[in-house]
Amino acid sequence: MSLRTVHVTRYVAPLREGGSLPAIVEADDDGTYVLKFRGAGQGPKVLIAELVVGELARAIGLPVPEIVFAELDPVLARTEPDPEIQDLIRASAGLNLAMDYLPGSLGFDPIADEVDPEFASAVVWFDAFVSNVDRTARNTNLLTWHRRPWMIDHGAALYVHHGAEEFVDRAGELFPMIRGHVLLPFARALDRIGPHFAARVTPEIVERVTGLIPSEWLAGDDAADHDRQRRVYAEYLLTRRESPMAFLEEAIRARDASV
Repeated sequence: MSLRTVHVTRYVAPLREGGSLPAIVEADDDGTYVLKFRGAGQGPKVLIAELVVGELARAIGLPVPEIVFAELDPVLARTEPDPEIQDLIRASAGLNLAMDYLPGSLGFDPIADEVDPEFASAVVWFDAFVSNVDRTARNTNLLTWHRRPWMIDHGAALYVHHGAEEFVDRAGELFPMIRGHVLLPFARALDRIGPHFAARVTPEIVERVTGLIPSEWLAGDDAADHDRQRRVYAEYLLTRRESPMAFLEEAIRARDASV
């Protein structure tokens, strides 16, 4: 498992609905991407969550646009008139993360769009698994593109890693925010889909995904310590996946209460 690396060639426009001020950019492969800045908001841990959770979702069969590493040259700040954007580009020089821009995509509307119960169940299970607080009716972080739903913006997941480097002991925690999940009322197959997708989260996949975390985004300068930090992420995910997956039972109870 590997990610392509592109070099940002042009800053196109900010996406101001995001708290970390992501941007539409063009890259040297002639592609257009949504760039997430390492110098924004809560720093590189948001990019780690975006990378690990997005690639894990893709690895187990959920629809996520292509994620790439994006090298950003601070010289691009010279052409930007907005001082806030200038500062953000300079603070994010080096390796960032970007997601393929889906032109013409629309925000997913659970009222207007048809919701497949199996898809809804898979997304609800996955978001409970990775503790994603940011897929609500107010901000679905789902797009409809070519008549398919796509999952985007996973930087708010794995929120436990903001508290400390050692967070494996929190792997068994419940996830009460699941009751606000936009797809919860449609997740009628949670009982069956949850264990099915849990079985797809193998140690090999988790190790490959967490192994993608760049050293530049981890604390300290020691390579051995960086490996240890990657192992913490892997151990957290694998421990959380183990039966009885209390977060799944919690999601089922929340769904039943919402019906």
